[in-house]
Amino acid sequence: MAQHNAFYAQSGGVTAVINASACGVIEACKRHSDRIGKVYAGHNGIIGALTEDLIDVSQESDETISALRHTPGGAFGSCRYKLKDIETHRTQYERLIEVFRAHDIRYFFYNGGGDSADTCLKVSQLSEKLGYPLTAIHVPKTVDNDLPITDNSPGFGSVAKYIATSTLEASLDIASMCATSTKVFVLEVMGRHAGWIAAAGALAGNGEGEPPHLVIFPEVAFDRARVMARVEDAVQKYGYCVIVVSEGARYEDGTFLADSGNTDAFGHRQLGGVAPTLAGMVKQDLGYKYHWAVADYLQRAARHLASRTDVEQAYAVGQKAVELAIEGKNSMMPAIKRVSETPYEWRIEAAPLADVANREKFMPAEYIREDGFGITAACRQYLLPLIQGEDYPPYENGLPKVARLKLAKVERKLAEFKL
Repeated sequence: MAQHNAFYAQSGGVTAVINASACGVIEACKRHSDRIGKVYAGHNGIIGALTEDLIDVSQESDETISALRHTPGGAFGSCRYKLKDIETHRTQYERLIEVFRAHDIRYFFYNGGGDSADTCLKVSQLSEKLGYPLTAIHVPKTVDNDLPITDNSPGFGSVAKYIATSTLEASLDIASMCATSTKVFVLEVMGRHAGWIAAAGALAGNGEGEPPHLVIFPEVAFDRARVMARVEDAVQKYGYCVIVVSEGARYEDGTFLADSGNTDAFGHRQLGGVAPTLAGMVKQDLGYKYHWAVADYLQRAARHLASRTDVEQAYAVGQKAVELAIEGKNSMMPAIKRVSETPYEWRIEAAPLADVANREKFMPAEYIREDGFGITAACRQYLLPLIQGEDYPPYENGLPKVARLKLAKVERKLAEFKL
């Protein structure tokens, strides 16, 4: 078989372990040097392919590539940019083929969530529509854990560990001071439509009165009167109340509690601010002193507290993506399959991209407590294996040591292209 080059890019919001997947892809490509020549990374995702802004990964040392495994963020730059359909935006697809042909790229690895799966699916169809041989494999990633088919999404286990830990630690703080100070603490976590991250906060406690006392999911319609009654009950019984709320919390009619009125590049409503909104309700309805926090980027950047399970799975899906491509598979995604609960065991299987793109996995009803404010034993059993193990990065001068890439650019061969 002839040797051709590969393209790798990162898309969407990054995670604590997306670079571990990059490491898996790049190191696997090196092991298949008889089939894959150079690996070019798209600078800022698919935009790098369209604008011929490519990074020559071969210029990085083996040590630097290995260090990606413990480096958060998106090493090559990410983006929120969704390719439209080929019928109305044919120029973009023709440009992709032009760039791939100019640099002899026949392997396409796109690392991202649901919208990225859609992009990868469209790129995978280029072979047939535009007559260029291209193998496209989606590498799964999302802190929201909302990708279908796969048991869980790389990136979720680490954010779940961070949120569970932060909820536990903050709860001890509030409990220490509640007699004379703060009575209510609200932690806002990510999760636009699916409450997986909020559910992870519930791992902080597992008994009567243990915080968090309320978990507010997007899947359960927000009822202000019921929520305030539960807050009052917790304060009266335990002296304080800890709430974990998803950014996607919404009313019965689907309206978000906190909606900026704007949309992102993928067309999603921009959220954020549900914690102060909810805290304001507590003050107005109950008069309690409160504090609130928004985990925001901290939850998805906390590589120092990453789950070892998550790191290993993130690397494995990157490695498997290359193996699938070498096997001639196209339009596929490496998916995690839970094989056993006790002991927890998993393997990687191939899932068709057509079954993944533009679909979301929500919290199943059996994972949400009957009262709507917590998780069930089944959910706890599902979540706990995903936060197991520590994979601390090396430290230097008291801080985590991260990969510092050269990001050497590949010489352009084509005319400039405007997005």
